[in-house]
Amino acid sequence: MKTLKQARQILFDAFALSSRLSAEQIDVTDAVDRVLAEPVYAKISSPNFHAAAMDGIAVLAESTFGASEYAPKTLIIGNDASYINTGHVMPENTNAVIMIENINVLDEAQVEIEAPAFPWQNVRRMGEDIVATELVFARNQKITPYCIGALISAGISTVAVWKKPHIFIQPTGSELVDHQQAVLKNLNPGQVLESNSHMLGKLVETCGGQYTRNSIIKDDFDLISKLIQDAATGDADILFIVGGSSAGSEDFAKMVISRLGEVLVHGVTMMPGKPVIIGKINKKPTFGIPGYPVSAIIAFDQLIRPFIYRMMNQPDAQIHEIEVTPTKKIPSKLGLEEFLRVKLGCVGDKIVATPLPRGAGCITSFTEADGIIRIPNHIEGIAENKPIKATLLRPVKVIENTIVAVGSHDNTMDVIADLVRGKSSRISLSSSHVGSMGGLMAIKKGLCHLAGTHLLNPEDGSYNISYIKKYLPDTPVKLVHLVRRDQGLIIKPGNPENIKDIKDLCRKDVSFINRQSGSGTRILLDFKLNQMGLNPLDISGYENEEFTHMAVAVAVLSGTADAGLGIYAAAKALNLDFIPVVTESYDLLIPADVFESDNIRLLMDIIASSEFRSRVKQLGGYHMEKTGDILWTNA
Repeated sequence: MKTLKQARQILFDAFALSSRLSAEQIDVTDAVDRVLAEPVYAKISSPNFHAAAMDGIAVLAESTFGASEYAPKTLIIGNDASYINTGHVMPENTNAVIMIENINVLDEAQVEIEAPAFPWQNVRRMGEDIVATELVFARNQKITPYCIGALISAGISTVAVWKKPHIFIQPTGSELVDHQQAVLKNLNPGQVLESNSHMLGKLVETCGGQYTRNSIIKDDFDLISKLIQDAATGDADILFIVGGSSAGSEDFAKMVISRLGEVLVHGVTMMPGKPVIIGKINKKPTFGIPGYPVSAIIAFDQLIRPFIYRMMNQPDAQIHEIEVTPTKKIPSKLGLEEFLRVKLGCVGDKIVATPLPRGAGCITSFTEADGIIRIPNHIEGIAENKPIKATLLRPVKVIENTIVAVGSHDNTMDVIADLVRGKSSRISLSSSHVGSMGGLMAIKKGLCHLAGTHLLNPEDGSYNISYIKKYLPDTPVKLVHLVRRDQGLIIKPGNPENIKDIKDLCRKDVSFINRQSGSGTRILLDFKLNQMGLNPLDISGYENEEFTHMAVAVAVLSGTADAGLGIYAAAKALNLDFIPVVTESYDLLIPADVFESDNIRLLMDIIASSEFRSRVKQLGGYHMEKTGDILWTNA
């Protein structure tokens, strides 16, 4: 195991010379995003003649001296002056242009001026922009579309550029299935759609490289060895073995590299991406890339991307960091450098960061992330409300226009998020699922713009208001009703366990999946159990928690549990059966100081729209008689 810093140094040192690319000559118009291998000198000047910069008359400036408003001077066309258009060649014995709007036309042969011209006024002199033989661009300059204009103006038709690094990508794994050949409904348990090689290939292209992706091969040591050996003797500059980089019985990447070459690093103290391998085969850098997608991304970003840039004689990718405030305490493992994906949003005068799932297999933790917090290997986490740097994955303007929602999960929030984007491409809704109580606490600490909540008061059957009065007595807020929704037991199709109500959860042959402590659904369950005199400890799986209704439904669908408490819409989405338990109120708690903001006004307009009602009705299990009403306020 090496630290990330050590692994980079080993990689850079091992291939300091052998990884240099050769050059190729290409047409200048094809050179955008390519890197010059040789300096470029101008073949002609630009402009290559004295040219008029304005429409008007070309004159010898000295002949206009003395002209004034009180003593205008008359010029004879064809003798003292010549009409000229922008860009045209200046006539001989002229060195200035008087703009057409500053001329009084007397007749076809005479014009009058009331101010003198000075030499080279409104004239683009020869070589003003580029002088023949001068350096236009030095070597290792990356060509932009603007550069093309300068190159062509300098008379350049072809340029020498570094060849694109060629990466050979070999996906491995007996469990992998090609997405173009897969029949999704026939995908067997244990089979996985192969996506890493395609994702890595496109990441290579964003660095300026090119790739060849070989077809998937099963976990066969000899076959993998042969294909990698063939690739190492071909024209590839870098080799990727995707999958099999850990230490399992069918993880062959290290063995293959050892047989054909040399393993330089196996394991880096970073998370995700720890099992990454750096090796050398036929003097070519060879990487064993972890099979989990987030591990693959981190390994690429931290090791491979900077290496490709070095090959192309380019600086590392520029990163943009900002100071953010975590919405909760974030523990981390001592000795591992962690790359934590977070959602960001501007609340008040600070950017708040909410952690996303940390699993290396959660690719959506990257697609939903606005930034990455890098937790050093010598600390055990980040304290709540302690500012820390985050690397941005999206522009600051996008983050500043993000509506931050923290609290209970509901499928209607996904509908709102889509409609927000449909109404305004500059505004987005970011939801973090931490339960109803977590949402209330986020409102209290000023860490979000709204919180979804459905907290039952066991004493009178009301929702949310008693909790707001208790926990946020001094925080001005408005409680907006979103929907009433059907909560109940989500069970397998056909109800094979013959579950009838909550009492059946205590049966020894029934397994349960719970929601996290502090969520409204958990409070509802505990209330019902207490009401019926049932002991939670008698429920098999009571301690097993998920953070969303859809996660509960998936657990039942997969067989992880026989039942879970959740909303009807989640059961319907996955074609599961449903036993109603209660119809509850799901509301949005919004701080008064943001309620009149443009973003919240847009959200309120969407909630009141017929399109929102229609979309929610299609989900099933919702009632919208009072949707959009303000139920309570202390503002």
